[in-house]
Amino acid sequence: MIYPIVAYGDPVLRAKAKDIALDAPELPKLIEDMFETMYHAHGVGLAAPQIGKSVRLFVIDSTPFMEDEDKDKGVKKAFINPVILEESGEEWGFDEGCLSIPGVREEVWRQEYVKIQYQDLEGKTHVENFDDLTARVIQHEYDHIEGILFTDHLSGLKKRLLKGKLTKISKGDVDADYRMKFAGMNKR
Repeated sequence: MIYPIVAYGDPVLRAKAKDIALDAPELPKLIEDMFETMYHAHGVGLAAPQIGKSVRLFVIDSTPFMEDEDKDKGVKKAFINPVILEESGEEWGFDEGCLSIPGVREEVWRQEYVKIQYQDLEGKTHVENFDDLTARVIQHEYDHIEGILFTDHLSGLKKRLLKGKLTKISKGDVDADYRMKFAGMNKR
């Protein structure tokens, strides 16, 4: 099932998400649906709050960022109840966008390495290290489950310059190639 993407301005995007029970019967289908929704919207990551579910879950597929010879370095994975243990390395800038904020792309600075703990569907806990663009996608999606948007990382000036555009998005005045859900409005 393809979910509508929750748009900027919805309170679910600002809430710190709660852990999800590993024995929740809907969890495998939810993960499958999140991947389907992400691919339909041409994204590389999707966090549960972006489909209106305030739980600590996100999915990523960083292979579209990889050069042809490095496609095998891309990561397709679901992160259940993740916790970032460490971010390290040089900060580097990259133009980020967000399915919940269509049409807005800005340079965001993040550290190049991330160490993250998460669970899989079998309940096994993993601790893994990621770098470069995969680390960036993880950091971006992790921010979502913490109630943080990429625009929060921008300077005060950039935020003021984007205010009008963000207000329009929150009111449903936006073009996207996928269905969106706006706070206080019916699905579009």
